[in-house]
Amino acid sequence: MGFPRGRRRLVLAVAVLLAVAAVAVVVHRVLAPAEVSTPARGAYPAAPRPAAGVVGRLPVAPLIVDGRLRVYAAHRQVYADVPVDGRHRTTPYWSYRRWPAELTGVVASGSTVISRWSDGRLVALDASTGRVRWRADGPVPARSAAVARRTGAATVWDPRGLLLADLADGRTVLTVTGDTQARGVDVAGGRELWRADLPGGCRSDLGTTATGQLIGLDTCAGPATVEFRDAATGVVGERWRPPGAPDRLVVTPLGCRAARSDCLGLRTAGPGDAGGRGWLLGGGEPLAAPALDPAGATLAGDQAVAVVDGVAVGRSARTGAELWRFPGLGPGRVLAAQPGRVHLLTEANELVTLDPATGALLSRYTLNVGSDGTGWAPGAVAAEDGYVAVERLREPVDPDGDDQRYYLTSEAVILAAT
Repeated sequence: MGFPRGRRRLVLAVAVLLAVAAVAVVVHRVLAPAEVSTPARGAYPAAPRPAAGVVGRLPVAPLIVDGRLRVYAAHRQVYADVPVDGRHRTTPYWSYRRWPAELTGVVASGSTVISRWSDGRLVALDASTGRVRWRADGPVPARSAAVARRTGAATVWDPRGLLLADLADGRTVLTVTGDTQARGVDVAGGRELWRADLPGGCRSDLGTTATGQLIGLDTCAGPATVEFRDAATGVVGERWRPPGAPDRLVVTPLGCRAARSDCLGLRTAGPGDAGGRGWLLGGGEPLAAPALDPAGATLAGDQAVAVVDGVAVGRSARTGAELWRFPGLGPGRVLAAQPGRVHLLTEANELVTLDPATGALLSRYTLNVGSDGTGWAPGAVAAEDGYVAVERLREPVDPDGDDQRYYLTSEAVILAAT
């Protein structure tokens, strides 16, 4: 004998409601905003001192942090591996993941790793453990038209709208910008120091100075103008245009400690100009530095370094006086600089590292690993803590090609100790 018809309907209705509730729970668990933090289990490693030479090759771009570990960016995850001089990427030392936000930028100050997400959230992690130090809200990142490549180099080596500024009192400020707002955040604890409204897409960040200012380029109300905003207070002080400059300007930071942070100089040029004019940054108006005018010149400490007719030449950036020469390079270029080192790349993809103050040779070797060879073109580059990492691109370089065509191999990043 079965259930009466009314009771069958009631049982069916209850079953449907239970099924819907179960589905709702599953959907909530899968789609609800969440974060997953997997801290380190082992001890924080000491900083190694590897011999100069190629360390290894990696499928993604590493951000060298504290001289001890490598930090990487994924679509919704920031993670680290050790040792810093490991030949290949290894199992994560720690990992931090958010959902459904996307990772848009990563910077590091000492042992603090700061990640920025597509919803504007800022999350600071302890590099030694991977545990969250603080969370803060920032402006939503500006939309980028750039292609997101698989190495994640743009996210960890040149994150847009995410810059560090070291202040004279020892504090470090994280400056975060979106389309219409900028904020300053104290790196030590995540406290917001200031916020400022921005005019929109007619203004862009260029970098920060070694004296604690945020450099911006304003094209909103007339000829392009460089503005200097106090990173501690958010107040715009100096607004400057190079004498005789065209209405449109291309401005390139020089001599930066990392990415575009703590920069010592600038180069300004009109659109399409091969060279331009070099400038030193200090407490006041930029000072002309003709030694930095050539497009291939870079600023390494107090020295302007360029490769001219196969010879590396170091000059005083302030006076232009020649300090040293290093011959025998052949066709080459300045690849990158970091404190105490300037890195040159020859036509045969030899990495030559010199002391920028004296021109003394620190190391010289070919950037080759395994059987990959040297038939590649350099892409994005990062230099930090004595290491150099270079993307290797397939020749001829096709900037519009997919990743398989664009990169030399699946492990496209070569890492070297200098």
